[in-house]
Amino acid sequence: MTLLLLSMLLAADAPDLIVHHAKVVTVDAKFTIAEAIAVKADRIVAVGSNADVLKLAGPDTKQIDAGARCLIPGLTDSHVHSTGAALYEFDHPIPEMDTVADVLTYIAKRAEELDDGQWINLSQVFITRLRDQRYPTRKELDAVAPKNPVAFRTGPDCALNSLALQLSGIDKDFRIPEGESGLIERDVDGEPTGILRNASRFVKSKSVEKTASPDEKRERLRKLLADYNSVGITSIADRNAGDDAVTAFQELKARDELTCRVFLSYAVNGNGTFEEVEKRLQKAAEHPLHAYNPWIWLRGVKVFLDGGMLTGSAYMRQPWGVSDIYSIRDPDYRGLLFIPPEHLEKIARAALERDLQFTAHAVGDGAVHALIDAYAAIDKTLPVRERRPCITHCNFMSADAIAKMKALGIVADLQPAWLWLDGATLHRQFGNDRLAYFQPYRTLFDQGVIVGGGSDHMQKIGSKRSVNPYNPFLGMWIAVARQPRRFEGPLHSEQRLTREEALRLYTINNAFLTFEEREKGSLEIGKLADFVILKTDLLSCPEAEIANIDVHETYLAGQRIYPTP
Repeated sequence: MTLLLLSMLLAADAPDLIVHHAKVVTVDAKFTIAEAIAVKADRIVAVGSNADVLKLAGPDTKQIDAGARCLIPGLTDSHVHSTGAALYEFDHPIPEMDTVADVLTYIAKRAEELDDGQWINLSQVFITRLRDQRYPTRKELDAVAPKNPVAFRTGPDCALNSLALQLSGIDKDFRIPEGESGLIERDVDGEPTGILRNASRFVKSKSVEKTASPDEKRERLRKLLADYNSVGITSIADRNAGDDAVTAFQELKARDELTCRVFLSYAVNGNGTFEEVEKRLQKAAEHPLHAYNPWIWLRGVKVFLDGGMLTGSAYMRQPWGVSDIYSIRDPDYRGLLFIPPEHLEKIARAALERDLQFTAHAVGDGAVHALIDAYAAIDKTLPVRERRPCITHCNFMSADAIAKMKALGIVADLQPAWLWLDGATLHRQFGNDRLAYFQPYRTLFDQGVIVGGGSDHMQKIGSKRSVNPYNPFLGMWIAVARQPRRFEGPLHSEQRLTREEALRLYTINNAFLTFEEREKGSLEIGKLADFVILKTDLLSCPEAEIANIDVHETYLAGQRIYPTP
């Protein structure tokens, strides 16, 4: 073999890219810290010292001196609703609302802009995040918009003014059909107060906002994914993907504009008949994207099992208690469980049998235990561990729930930002003792239960201005500090994580949640070359600075995607 041919062969095997003089936080099993990585095509081919990795360079290898910056695996958000979030402000900007007065000012302004009789819809301004810590009353909504029906929606619940109730036919005689979930709050005379819990389907609202064209929808989604990239996110899990969302991601990929890897949990109506549910599950199982693809993978399904802690309808094992915060008058009220246990078990089994990861929105400890019980019943005849059954949100837990999750191999996606945004209100509502197992990260890690970090991003583009902020460094700081805003001291400091563990929440743990821990989530030879170079050292900076870490560069499949080349 001639020297020329040998050099050509060696050059062909040389990496395309080497990043050196970095603090490479690999997040491997030993949490190894290296100095350099090498990339060939879309895979990592070397991780090690500067000297060892640089030896691999060929004449065409691009070399980047990271200047001693911290380099971490690409981050994953385990729970987003990107297609809807991208369009949230398509009609007009929605200002930040900090008080009930802010809400009423916005509604009054919309009443001036709209014709009489046109609906004013405001969604996802959560009462737990308002300084007043309460819903706007029917009377207050009437005062600022007497000639417009108003629907103030928060998750599965809403507050209506008098005209909205009238147009929806919700009066003293209105009753939710027997067998259906929901609650109409009423005053002492039996008149609706305007608060509806899991009953917004009865509201006959009409949108007057402009709609986006297919091209506009795709462009808004592209911009949102680019903003995810700007904070180091290279993978997302869409936890309630409808057919339109699946198509939108496919179209971006076909145009070479998809800048996040996407794991899809197909939206399923758990309140439908079993025949309807089974038909939907079969559609997911037969979809071409059900076969593994590192870019778009339709691998899961999701249903809604209970309401929300942000709105007062999460299903709890103990009563909520009479509450001015949530407008609860019944001392025995425990929230709402949307799916009967026998139906839940049946549809979860049907999903797992079809190799679909099942998950359910389960916020309250009553809902969490109901879902664990369903998985335990299935496990008697269909082992569930390898199918990684999931719980979505999983906010209120117990020692017993965690032990059963470990025994069965149940995983969960949690949203740390809720602890920061809602912790003060939840503490006022439930007291310190009932929050002992609220997002209990330390116990989960110690018990070996795999949980991942996400945001439940639903509205607005902007990692910290979004209603559920999707900045992963904010999420990491919360898991480390457990410091709610407007609250003195941490909330159950015994449940804190270390920085290394907080990073695992958004990397290797999330990869495990989506069956991809062999493909991504750590910087190891053979894995996908998704990584992020930070401007600040995550592992050594002052704790308070974690929440404000900025990204220097983001790489996906070995290509820089932020800043845009």
